[in-house]
Amino acid sequence: MQASTYVVKGRSTVGFEVQSRRVVDRVGGSRNRRLGFYNNSFTIVDSNPQLKSCCKSGNSAPLAYMGAGIGRMGVVVRSAAAKYRSVKVHASEGDLEDASPLRYEGKSSASVLPYVGVACLGAILFGYHLGVVNGALEYLSRDLGISGNAVLQGWVVSTLLAGATVGSFTGGSLADKFGRKRTFQLDAIPLAIGAFLCATAQSVETMMAGRVLCGIGIGISSALVPLYISEISPTEIRGALGSVNQLFICIGILAALVAGLPLAGDPLWWRTMFGIAIVPSVLLVLGMSLCPESPRWLFQQGMIAEAEKAATSLYGKETVPRVMQDLRVTAQGSSEPEAGWLDLFSTRYWKVVSVGAALFLFQQLAGINAVVYYSTSVFRAAGIASDVAASALVGAANVFGTAVASSLMDKRGRKSLLITSFSGMAASMLLLSLSFTWKVLAPYSGPLAVVGTVLYVLSFSLGAGPVPALLLPEIFASRIRAKAVALSLGMHWASNFVIGLYFLSVVNNFGISRVYQGFASVCILAVLYIAGNVVETKGRSLEEIERALNPAV
Repeated sequence: MQASTYVVKGRSTVGFEVQSRRVVDRVGGSRNRRLGFYNNSFTIVDSNPQLKSCCKSGNSAPLAYMGAGIGRMGVVVRSAAAKYRSVKVHASEGDLEDASPLRYEGKSSASVLPYVGVACLGAILFGYHLGVVNGALEYLSRDLGISGNAVLQGWVVSTLLAGATVGSFTGGSLADKFGRKRTFQLDAIPLAIGAFLCATAQSVETMMAGRVLCGIGIGISSALVPLYISEISPTEIRGALGSVNQLFICIGILAALVAGLPLAGDPLWWRTMFGIAIVPSVLLVLGMSLCPESPRWLFQQGMIAEAEKAATSLYGKETVPRVMQDLRVTAQGSSEPEAGWLDLFSTRYWKVVSVGAALFLFQQLAGINAVVYYSTSVFRAAGIASDVAASALVGAANVFGTAVASSLMDKRGRKSLLITSFSGMAASMLLLSLSFTWKVLAPYSGPLAVVGTVLYVLSFSLGAGPVPALLLPEIFASRIRAKAVALSLGMHWASNFVIGLYFLSVVNNFGISRVYQGFASVCILAVLYIAGNVVETKGRSLEEIERALNPAV
């Protein structure tokens, strides 16, 4: 494996080898640098006496760190406590997980938040279009003459998922060809036109056409939002910002539920519900015109000056030399063109690509959509007659869990949260199953089912929901990143579509208790798979992760 740049930590068991070397100074000069062990300290000795840094061998923490986050979510923005230099460490992949990566010094990490916020308009639209049909279906069916026709009603719901499957596969190619920023703007076209067709539909055919266009739009954004956020986010808060994507999806779903409240007094309000989605689509186009392009994409296209300009906008002028150096180191020895679809299945990349696809398959096969679909019936059996109240309870649990996950992502790590999440989901599924079958629990079956459902959604939102979309752009090499994310999300939408079509039939044939037991088994398998195959990416830059997982690059 190639050498990686890390601060030397005291009492470390990591073996390293450091030699005297000439270092090009940031201002163009050069100097000698060597590593010595003096007075129980590792010290980087520089020919310039003003440039020294060390860390005591008795201290297990690095000298300094840069922490930042989102103020409103309770993550404090901290400035660098001290400056430090680095040495080359030869380590195994396991060592990398415990080392402290080099941090950039420049703008506050919070400077990227406005750009992340604009990108998350795509996540809001994702959640809104998923949730808007739930409350509106009864009323639009009456207006369009399909009341009582379960087949056509099912297609009104499912055509969104079919379109999303197509969009997720095309999103990666568009992002590679036109760039992340321009693809966002192109994505707003089907989102806006689809919303307009749904809002003005006078026939079920027009409604389905609008739903397909909206599906294509959210399919593209489902791949594009986490990709863009991961590529522009500083390493130290990339986990928190990546999970914000899932948080805004949940907010979009809640917004759709709230938008449906006037339906009881105005049966034609469903048209306004669909029309509202045009507004964030237009804002996405306008907002992206003010956002920088991903420096990584620009660098891959050979647009070095533009990449430096984008890095300056994102991180500050002081960080540009180091950002560009990271990109050059990753590109060294690899002048390969962008990967094609068949490259994803090559020996070189298949293992990491299969991890991404497996995470989304486990996410869907673990039963999240089935639990949400069935939650209304569960709550009615427990005496909660209001569908809005039931949906609001599930949505609130999802938003709360996702907010907690965003604060833990860069502390506990992605892998730990995934294992905790799927374990909690398995336990919740078993509780749901037992509440339907054990006679001794019959008097408490309603409350237990509600508790099991809420705990399941809460467990899902702590890891299985936000982590896969964050982890995938981190583990995929830059030349396959966009297409590999698109492939994994294609698996997500395809499995979602199949579950939506066949879930009720499976429940009728096998019973809800056995179906829940099957979901619990999938969750247990997911825990075992994650423990053996998923690597931790917390605190490591995308370039460091790429060099670790793809040493040939």
